[in-house]
Amino acid sequence: MGGQPELGRADLMTMLAELAAKPAAEVSDRIGSMELAWLVHLVEQRYERRLDLADDDLARIRTVDDALVVLRASLAASADG
Repeated sequence: MGGQPELGRADLMTMLAELAAKPAAEVSDRIGSMELAWLVHLVEQRYERRLDLADDDLARIRTVDDALVVLRASLAASADG
């Protein structure tokens, strides 16, 4: 992925902690629309790629683990094309 380390769960938790202004250990595993928009924005910045997420992809994201699966797949797809 362009020299960047692979996106991990800890990365997403840190990003959410920044949004919530609290330690990562205190961040909820559940993701709402605002948290999802924040994660997509930061991942796009970090990897310098525009993620092409379909509505179905976004609808599948309810937790940090869901987000990790979808965002990793989207990063892989953007790297291939």
